[in-house]
Amino acid sequence: MDKPIRHSAWFFVLPAFALVVFNAVVPMMTVVNYSVQDTFGNNQFFWNGIGWYQELLDPATDLGGRFWDSLGRNLLFSAIILAIEVPLGVAVAMCLPRKGWTVALCLVLMALPLLVPWNVVGTIWQIFAREDIGLLGWFVNHVLGIEYNYTAGVLSAWITIVVMDVWHWTSLIALLAYAGLKSIPDAYYQAARIDGASRLAVFTAIQLPKLRRVLVIGVLLRFMDSFMIYTEPFVVTGGGPGNSTTVLSIDLVKIALGQFDLGKAAAMSIVYNLIVLVVCWVFYTVMTQLDADRPQEG
Repeated sequence: MDKPIRHSAWFFVLPAFALVVFNAVVPMMTVVNYSVQDTFGNNQFFWNGIGWYQELLDPATDLGGRFWDSLGRNLLFSAIILAIEVPLGVAVAMCLPRKGWTVALCLVLMALPLLVPWNVVGTIWQIFAREDIGLLGWFVNHVLGIEYNYTAGVLSAWITIVVMDVWHWTSLIALLAYAGLKSIPDAYYQAARIDGASRLAVFTAIQLPKLRRVLVIGVLLRFMDSFMIYTEPFVVTGGGPGNSTTVLSIDLVKIALGQFDLGKAAAMSIVYNLIVLVVCWVFYTVMTQLDADRPQEG
């Protein structure tokens, strides 16, 4: 006989649901309201309809050109970050010890960059990469003889923010991959040794398939964070030199607070949020499909 379903647990969820509504839905509706209006100051707003959205999605306009350029820089940055951090994180996880007292030491050392606040990370690398007093900048310029100045060179600025993000967040992928590797039963490795499988065969046939769900979560987290990055590049480069490192979040703040164009900024933030939601939905679909395709282990 089936047990009756009790709905009393929903009463414990209601406070959290109400808090989410207050902190997310209400501000979002305010932004939506701004996105369909225009203002000339003095807190006087005028109906503009979808005008800001049409201008935003048209690359020929000033707003649209800024939006698509910033979106392209965002996607390029996220692609570079994922291409470096995911393989590097898995490689680091493969090298970490599995037993002994060194396990705790290595895990603590790997977690240290994750504990540093984002604005502090930007400040550290802003000083560390300076060509006059920074150790990295001085070494590259005077020892390696390579011209490096992240405040004047576009390539130098991009290398700085990419290396900074790799230093800060590769540990997350490494820790997730390490947890996935630790969850693999020893029976798989014993069977591989009996079959005489090579290390590469063990990785491709056992470890990598078992890491699929962990890596999907890691890729989702890193894409979301890198796509919405603001503090680190703003502190280090301020979006420069020129607009070479101006991503969507930085451009959004410039429009909203620098120019005080609330309608344009609100429309951009809505489209920005929709892009994030679509990507989350794609990753959720992939993870659900992975669960459906995974064979049940008896």
